[in-house]
Formats: sequence, C-alpha cells, structure tokens
Amino acid sequence: MKKILYLIIAAVIAMGIAGCAGMTQSEQRMMTGTAGGAATGAVIGAIAGNAGMGAAIGAGAGLLGGYVYDKHKQSEQRAYQKGYQEGQQRR
Repeated sequence: MKKILYLIIAAVIAMGIAGCAGMTQSEQRMMTGTAGGAATGAVIGAIAGNAGMGAAIGAGAGLLGGYVYDKHKQSEQRAYQKGYQEGQQRR
C-alpha cells in the first residue's frame, strides 16, 4: 500500500514540475506560494484536527503571499530598468 502512495505522490510532483514549463514568472511565484501555503496549512491543520481546512486556508494565504512577492519583484525590476536607462542616456 505504501508503494502505491509513494508512486502517486511522485507522479503528482512530476506533473507539477512539468506543468510549470510554460508559465510566466508571476504565475510561478503565485503557484509556489499556493503550494507551500497548502502544505504548511495541511500540517498545521492536521495537528489542530482538520488538515483539509488548514490546507485550504494555507493555500489562500500562500497565494496572497505569492502575489505580494511578485508585485515586489516587478517593482524591483522596473526600478532597475529605469536606472539602467538613465545610466545609458548619460553616456
């Protein structure tokens, strides 16, 4: 029984990794946040007595965190591009 469970887990992970190939950086960041939040929420929820509810709450929090992180990285990239362009104009 454990072999089947491990095989299913490995298949899900492989599909998840393969599915990221055509995603934008924003989509990848939000998906990573969602997956990490769901996993953490499931662990905390299991300790508290309801892993499903914990996973759902964690996924929502992770998605929000991934979104905020993505906006921060986009802001950094815009600032870098602006500074780079200004540096090129001074040459």
